[in-house]
Amino acid sequence: LLSIILFTPLAGAVLLLFVSGKHENRIRWIANIVTVAGFLVSLPLWFWYDPQNPEFQFVERHAWIPSIGAQYFLGVDGFSVLLILLTTLMGSIAVLSSWTAITERVKEYYIFLLVLQTGMIGAFVSLDFLLFFLFWEVMLVPMYFLIGIWGSDRRLYSAIKFFLYTLVGSVVMLLGILALYFYQYSVTNVYTFDVTEFQRLSLPFGLQRWVFLAFFLGFAIKVPMFPFHTWLPDAHTDAPTAGSVILAAVLLKMGTYGFIRFSLPILPEATRFFVPMMAFLSIVGIVYGALVAMAQSDWKRLVAYSSVSHMAMVMLGMFALNPVGITGSIVQQLNHGISTGALF
Repeated sequence: LLSIILFTPLAGAVLLLFVSGKHENRIRWIANIVTVAGFLVSLPLWFWYDPQNPEFQFVERHAWIPSIGAQYFLGVDGFSVLLILLTTLMGSIAVLSSWTAITERVKEYYIFLLVLQTGMIGAFVSLDFLLFFLFWEVMLVPMYFLIGIWGSDRRLYSAIKFFLYTLVGSVVMLLGILALYFYQYSVTNVYTFDVTEFQRLSLPFGLQRWVFLAFFLGFAIKVPMFPFHTWLPDAHTDAPTAGSVILAAVLLKMGTYGFIRFSLPILPEATRFFVPMMAFLSIVGIVYGALVAMAQSDWKRLVAYSSVSHMAMVMLGMFALNPVGITGSIVQQLNHGISTGALF
């Protein structure tokens, strides 16, 4: 089921490659049908998921690059299920909203949107760190082109800023992943990128702190937490509407997802150690984002700064490190996704 959900948008993108760019309405119809189909095939997750079972569900595991221990390993828990449904729902709305808005290079536009959709779903279902990182990077490229080609006035500036910020975060995050990978080998003599194996490791505190900081940079830029938020207002303002919807509704959740899925379970002592820092940055973000939002005259910038404030609230709930805080954080992520998407 997860592979079908994951590759439905990609199949649509490949199909569009073979349609002539002159048939714009045909391209629009195909893109819309594919994203609605993507939403429909993701619906069974909601009904078949067993909330009483704490294990990962719908697991698929195949050898991928055996020489380095990377696997095609997919699985979901309750959090991922909700985010996948949010992604497929918002993706179909974003594609539909582009019907009259996009009039030039229609074919390329829809191909990028569908590839972006695949990257986002892939990040939410991957339980292999290398696979997760691959999808994490795949999201970068279509978003860069969506802002840079179909954006408004300062689109190139905004696209390059978005690209560079996220790329720097990703490179540092990769170093953190590799640190875990080699430590795992030193303990078990097995090379693996399996996230569930990393969660069983008891890492020394010094290493945990460094890996936490590496992950923090990668995820905090995506959230975006204060003071890494400055790419967001530009990207929001200059992206085409569908790009803004996807950015606000789903891409910002990648960062919070990363913290909940990787930082908290794999690095528990470091997480506790950094709670004061995370709480401070979150509180500054809540107040600062709200105050700056009040001063905006541009509607898109207003929503962008309010997102900084909202996502800081999500981070604060998460780093309360209790069940109520984390549940509230997840609920608020879904709320934010639907409401800001709707505002755009």
